[in-house]
Amino acid sequence: MVYPHISTSADLLKSTVRLDQLFPYLKEQGAVSAAIVNTKLYGILPFWEECRRAGIHGVVGLSAFIEYEELHYPVVLYAQSNKGYSNLLKISSALSTREKESIPEQWLKAYREGLICVIPNKLEWLLTDRKPVFEYIKDLFGSAAFGSIDRPGGILSEQEPAFAEICENMELPIIATHESRYLFEQDAFAYEVASAIGQGQKINDPERQKPEHLFAYVPSRTEFESWFADHPEWLQRTADLLESCQVAIPMNRQLLPVFPLAQETDKAAFIAELCKTGLADRVPGFSKLYQDRLDYELSVIGTMGFIDYFLIVADFMKYARDQDIMTGPGRGSSASSLVAYSLKITDVDPLEHGLLFERFLNPERVTLPDIDIDFADHRRHEVVDYVAKKYGAVRTAQIITFGTLSAKAVARDTARVFGFEAEELEAISKMIPNRPGTTLRSALKESPALNAWIVEREERKSWFKTALKLEGLPRHASTHAAGVILSPTPLVEHVPIEKGNEGIFLTQWPMQELEAIGLLKMDFLGLRNLTILEQIRSLIYWDTKKRIDYRSIPLKDEKTYKLLASGDTTGVFQLESDGMRRALQQIKPTAFGDIVAVNALFRPGPMEFIPLYARRKHKQEAVKYVHPILEPILSETYGVIVYQEQIMHIAAKMAGFSLGEADLLRRAVSKKKREILDEERAHFVGGAKEKGFTEAEAGEVYDLIVRFADYGFPKSHAVAYSMISYQLSYMKAHYPVYFYTGLLANSAGNTEKTKQLLQEIKEKKIPLLPPSIQKSRHSFSVEEGQVRIGLNAIKGVPGTTVRALLAAREEGPFSSLFNIAERISALHFNRKSFEPLIKAGALDEFGHDRSVLLASLDSAIKHAELVKPTEDPGLFDDMGSSFMKPKYTKAADMPETLKLDYEKDVLGFYLSKHPIEREKESRQKIFHELKSLKTKGDRETVTVLGMVDDIKRIRTKKGDAMAFLTLMDETGPVSVTLFPVEYAKYNLLLEPQAILEIHGVVENRNQKTAIICKTIET
Repeated sequence: MVYPHISTSADLLKSTVRLDQLFPYLKEQGAVSAAIVNTKLYGILPFWEECRRAGIHGVVGLSAFIEYEELHYPVVLYAQSNKGYSNLLKISSALSTREKESIPEQWLKAYREGLICVIPNKLEWLLTDRKPVFEYIKDLFGSAAFGSIDRPGGILSEQEPAFAEICENMELPIIATHESRYLFEQDAFAYEVASAIGQGQKINDPERQKPEHLFAYVPSRTEFESWFADHPEWLQRTADLLESCQVAIPMNRQLLPVFPLAQETDKAAFIAELCKTGLADRVPGFSKLYQDRLDYELSVIGTMGFIDYFLIVADFMKYARDQDIMTGPGRGSSASSLVAYSLKITDVDPLEHGLLFERFLNPERVTLPDIDIDFADHRRHEVVDYVAKKYGAVRTAQIITFGTLSAKAVARDTARVFGFEAEELEAISKMIPNRPGTTLRSALKESPALNAWIVEREERKSWFKTALKLEGLPRHASTHAAGVILSPTPLVEHVPIEKGNEGIFLTQWPMQELEAIGLLKMDFLGLRNLTILEQIRSLIYWDTKKRIDYRSIPLKDEKTYKLLASGDTTGVFQLESDGMRRALQQIKPTAFGDIVAVNALFRPGPMEFIPLYARRKHKQEAVKYVHPILEPILSETYGVIVYQEQIMHIAAKMAGFSLGEADLLRRAVSKKKREILDEERAHFVGGAKEKGFTEAEAGEVYDLIVRFADYGFPKSHAVAYSMISYQLSYMKAHYPVYFYTGLLANSAGNTEKTKQLLQEIKEKKIPLLPPSIQKSRHSFSVEEGQVRIGLNAIKGVPGTTVRALLAAREEGPFSSLFNIAERISALHFNRKSFEPLIKAGALDEFGHDRSVLLASLDSAIKHAELVKPTEDPGLFDDMGSSFMKPKYTKAADMPETLKLDYEKDVLGFYLSKHPIEREKESRQKIFHELKSLKTKGDRETVTVLGMVDDIKRIRTKKGDAMAFLTLMDETGPVSVTLFPVEYAKYNLLLEPQAILEIHGVVENRNQKTAIICKTIET
């Protein structure tokens, strides 16, 4: 049994065949050969691998169109040899990068070698006289040209006799074929829905392209043979054709990129010299210890063949530094390399922090190195562009990723195809959680409401059944956020490519497949926190002309540790969450190592050791070691194993392992497989006995390693990322105004974050200046030690208007509303742009009440239309200021409450004064701030004043009414629960925007804070 044409789900929404279901079925049918035929070369490697595992002969095909005299004809191309496979890569790449629908004659001539071309019995080949195009294929491919006949469900098409006759006349041998797009016959409808999702059409849409028949399933052996019982020779020919396709896809090669140097250059000497110079710059007069480590690392890098790789990374890092693009101090295990530190790839001195090179490159386990680099996210693309230009577009590509139909997506997409109404789509969204890992089955188990909703109507049952079949299928392709591939030779020799973004190609295969064939992936990551650090630095330079060098800020700064110990870490990378703040308040860091430890410990599992670490640090508990030999290794973390490197040190010191073997032990033990654990125990205990330890001692330490193997975190990564945490903490402690301004600039559009930051600014008594048409810059800025709100923070004002205002202001300040109208053109001066500016108070400096400015807006707009209708030079440009200037329109002063409402609308927060603050002043009572409730004990009594932001009324199981409120004051929100008794009493007071004085008790559980309401006053 052979399968000549299986389209898999990797061919986006053109098939629903999943490999994990396909191969057990193929084995059951006794398949000897199977060919994957998709419209792109997506999904080839996984199919190839599955064939190998199942002992089935794998064949690679491509479904394409050829161009002949401006018409397009469908064909299937099979790779018959390695040369043919290589040509398929080129054909698919050429089609996908040029966005061509079909293969022109010159390409087909250039790439035909090693390919079999099969003409299907499709309509395009039978309309009028098609003899010339048959001849064209026959001339090009000779004995590698075939005709193919398809009999889905055993039904002969009307065109079959005519097609068979042409093939006979042209001496084209015929094979039997069958296109499979779903696994079983009952999957036909689900496939149709998937296809409709791909087309963006409803199932009953007359425009929708419908499948030709309902038999595109994978037939059984008996079926396929019975369909062609009258032509067993066609079946035999199909088997022979597939058997003749002998391709070996080369795997696991080392396709490492090459750094361009003159032919005669000795690369080992060249990198050694670079490292020496770089290290002397980093560690002046470095000791023999450094020299030995450098020599050792260079010898490993040289032996493994990775010199070019390090030179390439060092080169683009130098480019980033020269362009003043902020780069991270390191990431992952690469921070443990002294070569990387010397070449200025990382900013972490591995000797100072006790980091092990073997954690990064293990000479006893050769894998490709992985140097991931962080860049300020808004400039990452500049470095990727530099690499593409330097190494050539044909050798550089970004990596494709495939988005799949998640539970929520598949439910909504399927419902759309079914033609469900908007309310039904809304209901589906609400009933299926957004949580990662949610499946339709788990959502159904979790939600009785979903179950009840489905069984209400027949079509909903059908909808759910179909969605279940499609869940998890690849839906669309996008670009991997970070990965870049560099190839030593043109990429199309190894992998198919397609058109990407920003002028850089995209691979047709995702990351795992590229790594499997031996291409090297480099991660260029955009990190927002580096952008923030860069912005803080520019704000300081703009204001004071002082340049901050983050690499040289002292790591022993008392003010910074004080800030960390108090948990004042809003805006500090990795240390912002409530849990992390509590950990910092417990540990009270006094040295950089404490930040590293807390970053490594703050994860599920090791988190339980934070209180222990804190008690031992503060000498409230003695530090105990299972064996004295562990003390020098574990003293930095008070006897707790926190880092993977500590496990490696223990194995080296106690059992005489080389650091490479110790790294293998760490990897093996973390898998927790019984036989591996026993094997490694024997190895460890044996080594320790040779060094004079008893079996009991060795066993006890080994048990400790096993216990902590899951918890261990790479210290190299923790050190590198803690540097960013420290730098941000340092800036917050020493330059708070610039720190907050940088953060606010970066939080544009995130109302919640902006509110939180503004609340802190207020608490820290940092003055906040309103937006100003005369002084505000585009974004938040610093003005004489105060934070000035930027014009882009005002909702509804287009960026084009902001740019026009700033450009006009270059020529001098504005003198009135009408003066702006004369200077920026009617294109930008309109109600949509200026109403929000007035409401935000940006024009207050003209000395008129906001209501007057709003009332005068119409005449100012007319003035703009007359004086400067467009940005082109106009008739009245020079006369503008003296020309028929309108007067301000009189209006009563704007009430304070309306002013506040407007500010909230256009800024997202109250600028003048929060209504609750005013109310507190007038009531002259003491109220608890809502933000402070987190620190209260459970069941503690409180009195709060706040504004109702949201009301959710529900019924209890007994049918009694109750409610949950979201209450806001100037410090933030809190949830308030009214049980039935209180609800009955106070229901009439519960109105949106109502200001309520609530007496109740705090409920602090599972890190969630709420108030249980007892009484309410208005």
